[in-house]
Amino acid sequence: MRRFLAIILCVSLLAIPVRAEAPTKYVALTFDDGPSGRFTRRLLDGLKERDVKATFLLCGYRIKDYGPEARRIAEEGHEIGIHGYSHDSMCAMSQSQATKEILDTAALLPQGVRPVFLRPPGGQCGDGMCQAAKSQGLAVLNWSLDSKDWAIKDARAITERVVGNVQDGDVILMHDMYDSSVDAALAIIDALTEQGYRFVTATELVRLRGAKLQAGEVYCSFP
Repeated sequence: MRRFLAIILCVSLLAIPVRAEAPTKYVALTFDDGPSGRFTRRLLDGLKERDVKATFLLCGYRIKDYGPEARRIAEEGHEIGIHGYSHDSMCAMSQSQATKEILDTAALLPQGVRPVFLRPPGGQCGDGMCQAAKSQGLAVLNWSLDSKDWAIKDARAITERVVGNVQDGDVILMHDMYDSSVDAALAIIDALTEQGYRFVTATELVRLRGAKLQAGEVYCSFP
C-alpha cells in the first residue's frame, strides 16, 4: 500500500507545471557632461548605496575642475568614457580636430582608465569624428532612451518618462548636472529594480549580449 501511495505521489509531482525563470532585463545608465561637483558626489553616494554601476562620459574641461570626482568615479568601479574636451559639437569637425578633443580628454583621465567609448556631444556624429574614434580604438556610444533631464528638470516627470518607455537593452541618457537629474536617476533605479531590471555599465551590457564592438561604429542599444 505504501509503495502504491509513493508511486501516486511521484506521478502527481511530475504533473505539476514548472514555471520558467523570466530572463533578466538589463539596462545601462549613462551620464554626460560631468564631472560636476556636488551633483556627481550625490549621485555616486546613491549609486553606492544601491550597489549600482553606471557609465560616465566625461568632458576634459570638467575633469580639470573636478579631478577628485573623476577619480572617485573610477575608484568606485564605474565606467568612464570620453565626451570630448570642450563639449563643442563634433559633427562638422575634421578628423584631426576630433582626435585632439579625444586625446586632450584622455590625458586627464584617472590613472589606469582605458576608455572603450566616445560619446559626441549631443550625439551628433560626423565622418571626421567617426574616423577619429576609429583611429583611437573607440566605439561611439549614443543612446536609445533620452530622459530629457537636461530640459525637463522635474524629477518626477523624468522618472515617469524613463520608467514608462524603458526596454531591455536600453542605453539611457542622463546628466549629473542637476539635483532633479540625481533625484530622478535614483528613483529610476529603485522603480526598475522592482520590475526585475539590473543596471550594468555599457561595456558589461555589450559583454552580456555577446556583441562585438567595432572602433568608429555607432551603437545605441544592446537588446
